[in-house]
Amino acid sequence: MKKRLKNWLPFRYKRYYIFALLTIISVGLPFIVIDGHHFLLLSFDYFEFHLFFIKFDMQELYLIPILLMLLFVGVFFMTALGGRVWCGWVCPQTIFRVVYRDLIETKILRIRKRIKNKQEKVEGQYIKKIIAVLIWTVLSALATANFLWYFIPPEDFFKQIMNPGEHYILFGVFLSTIAFLVYDIVKMKEDFCIYVCPYARIQSVMYDKETVQTVYNPLRGGAVYNSAGIKQFDKKPELLAMDSSAECTLCDACVKVCPTHIDIKKGISQLECINCLECADACTIVMAAYDKPSLISWTNMEANKEKRKPKYLRPRILVYIFALLSLTVGLFVMGSQKEYMLLNINRTTQLYKVKDNNTVENAYTFLFQNTDSKDHEYYFRVLNNDNIIIKRPTKSFLLKSDRKIRKIVVLKTNEVLVKDNTKDTPIAIKIEAYAIDDKVKVKVIRDTTFVYPRYDKLKNSN
Repeated sequence: MKKRLKNWLPFRYKRYYIFALLTIISVGLPFIVIDGHHFLLLSFDYFEFHLFFIKFDMQELYLIPILLMLLFVGVFFMTALGGRVWCGWVCPQTIFRVVYRDLIETKILRIRKRIKNKQEKVEGQYIKKIIAVLIWTVLSALATANFLWYFIPPEDFFKQIMNPGEHYILFGVFLSTIAFLVYDIVKMKEDFCIYVCPYARIQSVMYDKETVQTVYNPLRGGAVYNSAGIKQFDKKPELLAMDSSAECTLCDACVKVCPTHIDIKKGISQLECINCLECADACTIVMAAYDKPSLISWTNMEANKEKRKPKYLRPRILVYIFALLSLTVGLFVMGSQKEYMLLNINRTTQLYKVKDNNTVENAYTFLFQNTDSKDHEYYFRVLNNDNIIIKRPTKSFLLKSDRKIRKIVVLKTNEVLVKDNTKDTPIAIKIEAYAIDDKVKVKVIRDTTFVYPRYDKLKNSN
């Protein structure tokens, strides 16, 4: 037994390491700021979206649909590859339950005697239970604050939360989320995973025969349940009488340790299984006493039948990988095309004016916005028509970071652009606006029109 368990690391510990890493990343990222930009922030106060330390204005939210697609395809990929691996290894609900049940109740307060028995009902110990709830309430406040930091940066959050009278919506969301987490983790427990979470209901349509799951091997252990899901044996001799080669001891260690209260020996059709593999840990210890490997492992029934490893690279998985890579590349490409200034061009109600010497003027309203972290001095030009020039403004102008400015712009021409006596002619032009101090990085190009009047109007104006 000692030899088989010598270099063995339980799945439970592996999950703890992943939980700790995810917690460090989740808590730490909001505090990492580069040039005033966050790694991930969707601010409704400033109408900004930060991604990879690049700030996008709300008018540039074309990245969010890609992020959502990346999220959903990623979850589909994880499910097709590893079943409910998200639930057992990444989901905040599971992490919070482990913290409350295994750390607070069991390790710290000793309300529960053993982590390996999650079916044990705890009677009495009301003072300890109250203390456990109070500890979890504090942790829930931290978890809620951490969640809100991705919408309100920490530097603003702490100021606003201390002034609830002026920020009652934030304060209300903060308190209600804390209350929900306390009720969810203390009262609902794993019932949230079983009855509330929609993921459990849709996961099965993403599976195929090679999807890796937490699987009991009835070919080695024996068929404890029949095809109708009814348990056939309660004791080892009964099982051996039916199958003399059956290795399962019917100790039910796998049942006692299960956080969702199922018997994995019943089969893989149980939606409650979250792939935490704690049953595999329990079985590993029991079977090690017989110098045999665990009857429960992370594999699939096809692999068990053929005594091989699961097939990870298969057409469905390759399609998901291609989709994820494509979306990731698209995200970075579109993110790299961020505009460090925004420009909206609107025409005034008057189409044009005809001045002396047949000078034609068009007036526009330009709305500039500096989305860069630095102040810039701006100007602009007409790109594709040298005959149309700028009448006003005649000088560049300074615009501070994160500020907007509205400019009345007048373009004019002294040249005859169109000789048409039947109608006014809109001429497509391109406006390039740029920062004088950084024309390469800070520039945008917008399309608009210059309306040229009927030719007879020009002749009549002489």
